[in-house]
Amino acid sequence: MIGHELGGRYQIIERIGGGGMALVYKARDILLNRNVAIKVLRQQFVNDEEFIRRFRREAQSAASLSHSNIVSVYDVGQEDEVHYIVMECIDGQNLNEIIKERAPLQIEEAVRIASQIADALDHAHHNGIIHRDIKPHNILIGRNGRVKVTDFGIARAATSSTITQTGSVVGSVHYFSPEHAKGVATGEKSDLYSLGIVLYQMLTGRLPFLGESPISVALKHLQEHFDEPRMVNPMIPQSVENVILKSMRKNPEERYQSAREMLRDLETCLLPERRLESKMAFIDDEDEDSTRVIPAIKPQVRNSASSQKLSRDSQFSEERGSKEPNKSSWRKPVLWVSLTVLLLLALVGVAWYVKATLTIPEVKVPSVINMQEAAATTLLSETGIEVDKVNRIYKEGIEEGMVYDQSKPEGTLVKKGSNIELTVSTAKPLSPMPPLTDYTFEEAVEKLVALGVGRDNIEKKEDFSKDVEAGKVMVQNPEANTDFDPAIVEVVLTVSKGPEDVVMPDLVNKTLAEAEAILAKLDLKVAKDGVKNEPSFEIEAGKVTAQWPYAPNEPVTPRSEINLTISSGYPPEALEYTYQLPVAPAEVGKKSTVRVVYSDATGDNQEWGTKGIGKEQYLSINLILAPNKNGVVSVERDGIPLATYSISYFDAKQGTVPIPDMPTSATEEDPMDWNEEGNSGNGL
Repeated sequence: MIGHELGGRYQIIERIGGGGMALVYKARDILLNRNVAIKVLRQQFVNDEEFIRRFRREAQSAASLSHSNIVSVYDVGQEDEVHYIVMECIDGQNLNEIIKERAPLQIEEAVRIASQIADALDHAHHNGIIHRDIKPHNILIGRNGRVKVTDFGIARAATSSTITQTGSVVGSVHYFSPEHAKGVATGEKSDLYSLGIVLYQMLTGRLPFLGESPISVALKHLQEHFDEPRMVNPMIPQSVENVILKSMRKNPEERYQSAREMLRDLETCLLPERRLESKMAFIDDEDEDSTRVIPAIKPQVRNSASSQKLSRDSQFSEERGSKEPNKSSWRKPVLWVSLTVLLLLALVGVAWYVKATLTIPEVKVPSVINMQEAAATTLLSETGIEVDKVNRIYKEGIEEGMVYDQSKPEGTLVKKGSNIELTVSTAKPLSPMPPLTDYTFEEAVEKLVALGVGRDNIEKKEDFSKDVEAGKVMVQNPEANTDFDPAIVEVVLTVSKGPEDVVMPDLVNKTLAEAEAILAKLDLKVAKDGVKNEPSFEIEAGKVTAQWPYAPNEPVTPRSEINLTISSGYPPEALEYTYQLPVAPAEVGKKSTVRVVYSDATGDNQEWGTKGIGKEQYLSINLILAPNKNGVVSVERDGIPLATYSISYFDAKQGTVPIPDMPTSATEEDPMDWNEEGNSGNGL
């Protein structure tokens, strides 16, 4: 794309960013002579209608907004399969880069940035647009300090019925609201929850919820409480912490009711009268589905009628008693009363015995959560509760053999001997490592990422290989079909660099067979039709005179092909001539040593050799002469230069080469004088 002119108007300058859906380039608007930012849909999505709809939705969403804190959209278009959006170019950094460089930020700076984001959201919400992906990566800070909200790639009109695609929730998990994580309809308050997390991160330098996987982070948004900001950074004023606590309530109804309300709170939270305000308190509603203990209602004993009847009977008896003065009148009732009392006592005794024998005592269920299975079973058994069933199900974050759920909550009253079910975590299910050899590194990484392996956990190494094509994976660790945990595995992929270069040998003066054998040892070969013959003065027939394209000692890749030039012998115009060099000892009767050096068409200053002589004689010097190269013969005697003879090519061809006379040897009284007529040499 660099250097391409998009739409006949926008000259692409450089790539400045990108995300999962699109790449962002800096470009020059040729028509208006200004810099712009162009977001281009990634090539792998150009045939995906869902991504194209989402990309167009971003353009429509952002184009409908006009606010100083929202990146402006200038143009939208398509060129062949390139879908693009032309936007305002911001010279600065995104908030994520600033947080990484110097978090925690100053209180005033963080509140100022959050206020501008809230102002932008207020404008978007009033226009019916929910951003749904507020995070530091989508907040640009210009060099003038102006905050710009961008990337409405997953924004949706507030009237849309849902924010979920089939089986997925869009957005960035660390900044999800709880309702967003559930996949239910999100509204303005979901953006405010995300803004609360951004403010939390600016002031503490960390995220409120972290986990081993996106699912674990989403569950924490739903279920867990975060560390309050002032616990992490005590320098945060209580008034500012209150803004974060209110915006990050899990119940949307307890958050700010609008971005405008949150903006007002941000604008006043640093006023002197608010800095020492008390911590905001919230009432956590009891879960409607939680178990409640309802006290039993005891039935009232209705004995008034009996009492009245007894009173009437007693009164009647008394009246009768007063009317019957004889003693036998009262003996009969006394007997019956005594028998009744005895019978009641007997019944009470029987009831007490039955109750003591048959009534089962109640016990309180203890908590065995986060205990090993054996210890939990022992504790329950000692309490009088039997473990009826153990469900073994893996749960992230819980080690193997640990109890993480029990069917009856702690404190519940149950009859001694009752049963209880436990749920125990098992070892995390492992996946087999797929074979990755013969894939490119990029293809192997995509396969691993699809299995849940983090890109940061994949290491690339390179090495030479004669057998594996350059760029392909040749070794993987862990090996294929090894069980692995995607959350923690460290994968090392060794990628082939192809065969290692070898040093080109010197093949000159080698026969063709010798050259081919040397090349074969280095995994090189003579090219097809790569041998040609040429005459040569220097190299004898049948031997290599030149090699190309690699000179001796140059690096060459194995399996490369080499071209050779083979000598066909001397050229036709070459003349072979034997020069008869006369030599004599320095003194008669004594031996001398002569050394002969010659030059001809085969080379200069070649050693003919040395020879001891004791008498006058001729030495045969074989020369190769050429039209442009005469022969030269030089002679030394006993280490002293004596003479140099020149042999002309044309004289040799016509047989007119001067033949020097045999020098005479000197006597003891008369030293020898070696003077050769017609030669350029000097003699003794």
